[in-house]
Amino acid sequence: MLTVNVHEAKTQLSRLLAAVEAGEEVVIARSGRPVARLVGLAPEAPRRRLGSLAGKYTVPDDFDDPLPDDVLALFEAR
Repeated sequence: MLTVNVHEAKTQLSRLLAAVEAGEEVVIARSGRPVARLVGLAPEAPRRRLGSLAGKYTVPDDFDDPLPDDVLALFEAR
């Protein structure tokens, strides 16, 4: 962990950002007392592609029909 004072942070911001991008954590201090921490952001999750399963399966026409009585009895513990 790298600790720098405020003046150095202002004058060397690009160098500090490069260190953070490389995975280092930077603490910014005022009069030797830590006041802030500069850390990298977590990478964004990739966006989901809609329709990626198109044509891979079909939904039967009766998918929302009521269950047969024998299967329904298993769910209802009759």
